[in-house]
Amino acid sequence: MTRLLCTLLLSLTALAALAAGFTASVDRTRLSEGETVELTLESSDPTLFGKPDLTPLSDTFDVLATRQINQLGTFNGKNDRATRWIITLQPKQTGFVTIPALKLGDVHSAPITLNVQKAEKSDTSGGSNLAPVFIDASLDQESVYVQAQAILTLRIYHSVSLYDDSSLSPLQMDDARVEQLGDPRTYEKEINGVRHGVIEVRYAVFPQKSGVMNIPPQVFSATLVDPGSDTGYQPFGPRPGKLTRVNSPRIPLTVMPKPAEYPADAPWLPARNLTLAESWSPDPAGVQTGDSLTRSLMLNVEGLSSAQIPPLPATQAKGLRRYPDQPQLGNKTDDRGLLGSREEREALVPTTSGRLELPAVTVTWWNTRDNRLERSEIPARTLEVASNPELETAPALSVGTQVGNAIGQARLWPWQLATALLACTTLLGFGLWWRARRQPAILPTIQTGPSPRTLLDELRRACQSNDPHATRQALDNWARQHPETLADMAARFVPLSDAMDGLNGALYSEAGLHWQGEDLWKAIRALPALVVEQQTTGEPSQLPPLYPR
Repeated sequence: MTRLLCTLLLSLTALAALAAGFTASVDRTRLSEGETVELTLESSDPTLFGKPDLTPLSDTFDVLATRQINQLGTFNGKNDRATRWIITLQPKQTGFVTIPALKLGDVHSAPITLNVQKAEKSDTSGGSNLAPVFIDASLDQESVYVQAQAILTLRIYHSVSLYDDSSLSPLQMDDARVEQLGDPRTYEKEINGVRHGVIEVRYAVFPQKSGVMNIPPQVFSATLVDPGSDTGYQPFGPRPGKLTRVNSPRIPLTVMPKPAEYPADAPWLPARNLTLAESWSPDPAGVQTGDSLTRSLMLNVEGLSSAQIPPLPATQAKGLRRYPDQPQLGNKTDDRGLLGSREEREALVPTTSGRLELPAVTVTWWNTRDNRLERSEIPARTLEVASNPELETAPALSVGTQVGNAIGQARLWPWQLATALLACTTLLGFGLWWRARRQPAILPTIQTGPSPRTLLDELRRACQSNDPHATRQALDNWARQHPETLADMAARFVPLSDAMDGLNGALYSEAGLHWQGEDLWKAIRALPALVVEQQTTGEPSQLPPLYPR
């Protein structure tokens, strides 16, 4: 039984892999009665031969035309061959009509469902009086809210052939933002027994103020092909045909103001639908202090462009540093218009252990489809931050030092005795040093590891190369040669603290691609020297300055 199931699964997997090489798609899924749709069948499997079987289409469609396109290219050093069959179909009935699965060899394409709507009365009236070229304009709704989307559709019908010099005037409106939805579509439609070619152009219109506004007429111009002309085609001369110009009708649009119940402190977001989601990388469970978490907030809005989506609230919590990236904006189009998206990513670094409370993220918007106020929310989250042993080492040493001091104070007399002995040995060593200064050096000075000057030069080169990772490594190497830590240096010198924040932000986010090390190098050069106890000799130091100008 187990062997049979395995064989069946392998067979299904093989069939799925073969089916992936034969796909079906259409240029649109919604059309009116009498219109045509283009079905594209594509095969990318070189082992599939022959032509697809179009017999199942005859029950619900009229196959008007079929053409084949062969493409050959090279991808990653391999030949990539694809064959496309473009089929023009006209549905025989209205309602939901399904393009059945079509067969090519041993594989089948996936079925596709179309929504065929009944033709409007204006499309079937007065067919004998229709001009050879005319234009129609329509809005998907008669009234919209201010800054909300209204879809304008222009259809140019022509029952005669046109030259390729046709043009449509651009849609420009002073009180509205206009964006074209994709490229123009071309198909055919039968009106009163006469087949017309159709050029369809769609626009998303966003009114910027309330009241009644008019969609201005658009002008379409083209040269009609004269079928009775004997003049040959002249690519650089006058076209042997008649130039025609047609205007679309002027359409009024009622723009409603923002509803009174909408919150005054919330950005105005009129949309058909809105979704808010978040993702984390890595999983915040088990996070420790100093770890970097990337939080992504994604907002998808149906009926608005990405430019109309306001920024999302930043993650604010005590004990948490935030390094935001640039927001990612995107726009997509479908049958319902524009779909805008905004993604905001931020690197979050916990600086303290314990429980961190992240507030909820709430987006207020107006549902234009149901005409009501809605709120989309990501619930509040609690982060349990554990202590990082590596970061707790330095505080532990500090505590040990304090304990040692306390013990030393308890043993007062032994400490005084040790101090006296140290003073004697110091005087003896100073005398020997003074004597050695007057004699030439016998043995050269032996130094292990790179010198402070070499480490400083490496840090300078890393900063000038604007490489955050190399700079961080060079900065750590340089700091180990000093009596104080980087944290202590940043605590007593604000420019260094600000420069290190910028460096950490570059390491934890994509901002590192544009990080500049000039500010950090300036802060290192300007870092004041650590104030230490003066030598009892009062003699000036013979060593070169730590930060030479």
